[in-house]
Amino acid sequence: MQASEKDLKYLRLLAKEFPTEREAASEIINLNAILNLPKGTEHFMSDIHGEYEAFYHILRNASGTIKMRLDEIFPELPEEERKKLATLIYYPKEKLKILKEEAEDLNSFYEKTLRNLIRFTRRVSFKYTRSYVRKRMPRDYAYIIEELLYGESDDPRGRASHKRDIVRSIIEVGAADSFIVDICDLIVRLAVFRLHIVGDLFDRGAGGDQVLGALMKHHSVDIQWGNHDILWMGAAAGNKACIANVIRICTRYDNLHTLEVGYGISLRPLITFALKTYADDPCTDFKAAVSIMDAMHDTDMESLRKIGKAISIIQFKLEGQLISRHPNYNMEDQMLLGSIDQERQTVMVCGKEYPLDTCNFPTLDPADPYRLTDEEQAVIDRLEQAFRESRILQEHIRFLFAKGSLYKVVNGNVLFHAIMPMTEDGELDTINTTDGPRKGKAWFDYCERLVRTGYFGSSSSKDKERGIDFFWYLWCGYKSPLFGKKRITTFERMYISDPETHKEPSNPYYAQMEDPAVVEMILAELGGDSENGVIINGHVPVKKGRNPVHAGGRAFIIDGGFAKAYQKTTGIAGYSLVQNSWGFILSAHEPFVSKQMAVEEELDILSTQVAKEDVSKRMYNKDTDDGRVLQKQIDDLQLLLEAYREGIISQGK
Repeated sequence: MQASEKDLKYLRLLAKEFPTEREAASEIINLNAILNLPKGTEHFMSDIHGEYEAFYHILRNASGTIKMRLDEIFPELPEEERKKLATLIYYPKEKLKILKEEAEDLNSFYEKTLRNLIRFTRRVSFKYTRSYVRKRMPRDYAYIIEELLYGESDDPRGRASHKRDIVRSIIEVGAADSFIVDICDLIVRLAVFRLHIVGDLFDRGAGGDQVLGALMKHHSVDIQWGNHDILWMGAAAGNKACIANVIRICTRYDNLHTLEVGYGISLRPLITFALKTYADDPCTDFKAAVSIMDAMHDTDMESLRKIGKAISIIQFKLEGQLISRHPNYNMEDQMLLGSIDQERQTVMVCGKEYPLDTCNFPTLDPADPYRLTDEEQAVIDRLEQAFRESRILQEHIRFLFAKGSLYKVVNGNVLFHAIMPMTEDGELDTINTTDGPRKGKAWFDYCERLVRTGYFGSSSSKDKERGIDFFWYLWCGYKSPLFGKKRITTFERMYISDPETHKEPSNPYYAQMEDPAVVEMILAELGGDSENGVIINGHVPVKKGRNPVHAGGRAFIIDGGFAKAYQKTTGIAGYSLVQNSWGFILSAHEPFVSKQMAVEEELDILSTQVAKEDVSKRMYNKDTDDGRVLQKQIDDLQLLLEAYREGIISQGK
């Protein structure tokens, strides 16, 4: 072989890991075996919006995949038995307690349950090497599980007897409960190779912090940020407009629990200010849209309305200041406080005058409408300090940065939360930034780089200040890849009855994505497979009667309404997407009632397949991004093997 000095240097480094011809050859054989296994299952979820219990259930049931596999593997079992087994896998600790109480013979119950779980584990693990499965086994029982899954004997009857003896020993030593819990968790880990979250973990539901906590424990996850995620990220970075928006949304959905209990952020300065400043104002326009009974009494709900109004006025002032600092945002039409005529009790919106529902603005100075009062400034300063000092919030945000991005390309598919900014004629829209024009991939990369600088950059850097401000633009800017609407109408919905002012016209992307040629262009622009890849979005709830599949199956919108606030519009509780070795399966989910009913009554989320990809060729690991990495490793090892055999590199001992 002929090799350059650079190649030889690399091969010598590789030889330290595989110092002999035999070890290099063994690794080539192992990697080739992995390449020829079926592709692992990928699970796509979007717009969880703090609905932790529903999210956790779908995470555990893999969008119905586990129940579907149980039906395939155990056709001889009655449906009721399969439902019990499924619920046990989803909630092993809780369901096991109930099943033990129902069992007439506990030892027989344990033996049958363990036998069924081992049989199921064997089937869901067939796509993986023993090494991969071993790494995901619970440490205490790894050897035992491996024996039960793979233990061999020349005598099949001897093997069966050996495995029965192991199961009985597990029961006799009192380890059956913990063993069942651990093997159920192993099944869930093996059922899904990789989890993709296509944005919006926060807001509306009360469990955003719990959702992040669960994801931090997941074995393989990536996250494409949504606009609600970027809002919390901006708040954690100290963007005061983002902080005000976060708190306003929490009051809107009766969810101060996430802030105060989940993240330990005290709202006392805001509450004191709101109750004093708006003591005589009923604040009727600030009634919670959905109550999760966080506020238990009518007086709490009245206080919540006052808190909502107080933080909203602070928000509008801060946003006006931010827009003034950044004229390139082109968002001056959202600076409405300066357009209020308190004598006429009207406001100008996009050049047209509208009557206000209320004109009680005790902290508004008509001569300087975007100036915070001294008390408002003190409140938001204290809140900024609390957000920055919340240890759990900062841990969660760092996790979002570590596992997240604005978009992701995986196996030729492109994932991003909302839109690719487009023009009406189907071209990539150009955004004029302070650093020059950007569009397409360059715009996405610019946005991500700027907010990373905002969070992680040096405190003395001007780019850090711009980055901190930019979180807010990504939350609600017209050409933000995370928003996708002409304007956000928060003020109008609060203060103007005319529904005409509530409309938020969408970016042309949503109309253009029906065209396969446009989808192919976007795939190519972001580095996906323009011929075979798909685009996967969330962000926009799919209304009743609308199709979540676009461009002839080249694009999916999988936000169907996890948030209870959306379910009247969507009629369901969300879509999720699975891609296994045979292609994509899109499922629609019925609303989740409660964990208690799921455990006690085996009430699974009904998941209906609404679309299934028909493919003639099964996908293997060699067809994936990971497979291409492995193939490169094989190629390098082949060169090392050749170098050993020709004596170019000496083998170690």
